[in-house]
Amino acid sequence: AYGKQELWPDHCVQDSYGAEFRADLSVPRAELILRKGFHAAIDSYSAFRENDRSTKTGLGGYLHERGFERIFIAGLAFVFCVRYSAEDAYGEGFPVLVIEDTCRAIDVGGSLAAARNSLNERGISCIAAEAIGS
Repeated sequence: AYGKQELWPDHCVQDSYGAEFRADLSVPRAELILRKGFHAAIDSYSAFRENDRSTKTGLGGYLHERGFERIFIAGLAFVFCVRYSAEDAYGEGFPVLVIEDTCRAIDVGGSLAAARNSLNERGISCIAAEAIGS
């Protein structure tokens, strides 16, 4: 009801092997693991909002409460989850940097160019991983 949905093969299905963390993943300092995408009728790309654009995940409030001052984003897929998360982090008032060489894009009907334009219009920088810390 909120708009067009993209159809994807099943992936990261809750309680399935595809949704598990790697066995060798070590995150001893992680304070939060955010579960999202559990509304069957709503796509979920952003870490901050569901695709109906009104259902928040709570991440923005958590990061503000904890005093975070900027956001670095990496992941799959650049033109969907990374783009939406970056835009929503920006909308929450955070400076945002996308670590582009740690992302992969799916170009669907010009979506890669549209993502780059959208990020650029918001002043969201795409950087290389080696630029972090400089």
